[in-house]
Amino acid sequence: MTRSGSTPRRSVLAAALGVAGAAAVTTTAAAAAGTTRPSATGTSGAPGAAAPAGPKAERIAEYHGWTSHADWLAGAAKGVRAEAGARPGIVISRPLGSVDYTDPHTGTKAAWEYATWTSPVRTLSVPATEAIVSWNARTPAGTWIQIELKGTYTDGSATPWYVMGRWASDDGASSIRRTSVDDQSDDKSSVWTDTFSIDDPASGLRLATYQVRLTLHRKPGTTLTPTVWRVGAMGSDVPDRFEVPASTPSLPKGRELVVPRYSQEIHKGQYPEYDNGGEAWCSPTSSQMIIEYWGRKPSAKDLAWVNPDYADPQVCHAARSTFDYQYEGCGNWPFNAAYAATYRDLQGVVTRLGSLTDAEKLIEVGIPLITSQSFLKTELDGAGYGTSGHLMTVIGFTADGDVIANDPASASNEAVRHIYKRRQWENIWLRTKRYNADGKVVSGTGGVCYLYFPAEPTAAQRRVLKALGIR
Repeated sequence: MTRSGSTPRRSVLAAALGVAGAAAVTTTAAAAAGTTRPSATGTSGAPGAAAPAGPKAERIAEYHGWTSHADWLAGAAKGVRAEAGARPGIVISRPLGSVDYTDPHTGTKAAWEYATWTSPVRTLSVPATEAIVSWNARTPAGTWIQIELKGTYTDGSATPWYVMGRWASDDGASSIRRTSVDDQSDDKSSVWTDTFSIDDPASGLRLATYQVRLTLHRKPGTTLTPTVWRVGAMGSDVPDRFEVPASTPSLPKGRELVVPRYSQEIHKGQYPEYDNGGEAWCSPTSSQMIIEYWGRKPSAKDLAWVNPDYADPQVCHAARSTFDYQYEGCGNWPFNAAYAATYRDLQGVVTRLGSLTDAEKLIEVGIPLITSQSFLKTELDGAGYGTSGHLMTVIGFTADGDVIANDPASASNEAVRHIYKRRQWENIWLRTKRYNADGKVVSGTGGVCYLYFPAEPTAAQRRVLKALGIR
């Protein structure tokens, strides 16, 4: 969960972002206009009350990814080459030169060879108020990547190149500290940790097109190289809404996936240098549950640094491996997706879904998801707490359509499994506006989730992912 004493960028954004893929997520005009203040008994004044469905669907989010050999060949390559095979990607071929980088978190200055790949220009079908980039890569010690986003506004002017992350899978002596970059802004947009955001959405200004640029770095004189398998960018224009339409359960018999259960709370006080220890580790704890659902785990060598007296050392490892040294937390969305993809043949995407029906489609084909939500204690029966930002895993649905979740904010591993009321869950997850404990209007997460899935999904999984815009 978010630390109560911090002011993370989740609370500064006017609306949550997310991605949905080439098949854009939809919402309704009536839901977008919702302005009802939630009461202490439910999200619309009565327990389980459903918001009315609007008459007209509209597109609110689009995701596009580059992941195939043809995708990599379509970009502008300078010093990189596209590799074919079971998992196509790009690697350093002949560096363009070297660049000095002073790590702001260690003070170390070093020279790095580099090469770049720039995507084709992508025109958004949903002119966007926000954008987010996620990626899958391998970075051997002594290598790292920088991910940037540039676009044009609907008024015809251009954004600068914004750094969306400097990332390495490890943080050893030969690597940089993975980091977001603060204080990036022109007079029209800004970057908040991992999020591009239009400064004044009410002005009507939107992001119309974008490009993504990858810069691959390595120690000079070596043959080391990062490998990037996937990069994807989202644009979304999520309407302000306190309530969302209620979906109809679509799994008559329900389904529950067998997902490992890990509590973040049993790690309280451990490794406080990583976001104050386990009490703030909801995101990496959730990530580790899903990674292990797919049969992957860190090696004994990976875990050698963890105190052997600690239970579930892989959760400590996940926290360290997702830690953003600028944000000072483990909740950077794309850093979590990138961590998942460091495991053999796993992919990770930060995405956005339009309803719990979409989540049911994923569960039906065996894909659990990690969702981001914020709520008062009175808005989610059975949770026993309120939060300004928290990640949980959705592992199934009951026959009545209620959500079965592994909630890491539980006292023990055995207590992690919860059943939450469908209507309450759907609203706290999908809304973009809410009232906090002081009665102030703050942002909601708007359907953000992480999806981790195999590099070679089954035919059924592929169909569902494609329907959600992910290929």
